[in-house]
Amino acid sequence: MKIVITDGYTLNPGDLSWKAFDALGEVMYYDRTPAALVAERCKEAEIIITNKTPINAATISAAIDLKAIAVTATGYNIVDSEAAKARNIPVCNVPVYGTDSVAQHAFALLLELTNQVGKNSESVRQGDWSASIDWCYTRSPIMELSKKIFGIIGYGRIGKQTGKIAEVFGMEVIYYNRSTQEGTPGSVTLETLFAESDCISIHCPLTPDNHGFINKKLFSLMKPTAFLINTSRGQLINEQDLAEALKSGQFAGAALDVLSVEPPPLNHPLIGLPECIITPHTAWISYEARQRLMQVTFENVVSIIKGTPRNVVNAI
Repeated sequence: MKIVITDGYTLNPGDLSWKAFDALGEVMYYDRTPAALVAERCKEAEIIITNKTPINAATISAAIDLKAIAVTATGYNIVDSEAAKARNIPVCNVPVYGTDSVAQHAFALLLELTNQVGKNSESVRQGDWSASIDWCYTRSPIMELSKKIFGIIGYGRIGKQTGKIAEVFGMEVIYYNRSTQEGTPGSVTLETLFAESDCISIHCPLTPDNHGFINKKLFSLMKPTAFLINTSRGQLINEQDLAEALKSGQFAGAALDVLSVEPPPLNHPLIGLPECIITPHTAWISYEARQRLMQVTFENVVSIIKGTPRNVVNAI
């Protein structure tokens, strides 16, 4: 079995091991694969393992012996799953691996927005405390989370786990979920969620019909003291609308772990805004989450070899 790992570095920058895969066949490993080399490197593959390397219809067509594609992530939009389906090639993902890590990161972002630990630490590092005439100070207001309203968009595994953390902080949790029936406790309309929440955390998948649905219309409903957090997909937010809302002070701030283009261009409208905290798509990247991700990917590949592929997302 010829296995090609197109971009193994992100999942394993050196603290994990791919050795278990060696027992499954001949493994061709690449840290990264530029677009111009994808088809060439994959043309003899029977199994392709990819994280963010796009596997398009042309690559699938050129790989005449291809039996399956394993994505080392939950999202699989980087694979032309329909082209794979047309050849009866299963695309397998890892549906659950980073629930706790992503929820933890969402709250790390929220706490940075409310407590400004980084900003105040940098102030001390620059000598401001030593030069202060007062025994304490803060560079921006501090918000207590208890009794505040925490709104969640997308109430799946990660959304629910994030909600549990919010409740521990004494927050009231409300949520919007397209598939939830009216009248379900805690469920509200999207407009109500934006109008009532002190913090909004996004945890819904990206679909063909929700690109940029979080836009200026919804931002206009937010409290001036509210915060927005996104650890889901950058394309869910109209980023130009967000930049304008933050510049005009429509709400207090945003913290994002994802952007619509990654890596982003240097002139991205949100980079450099003092009201916007951005981390480089790291919510999923804890050691523990990556360890689970590799283990489930290994199990997916074993299932493919046995002829009983699991976690198939393109309904072969």
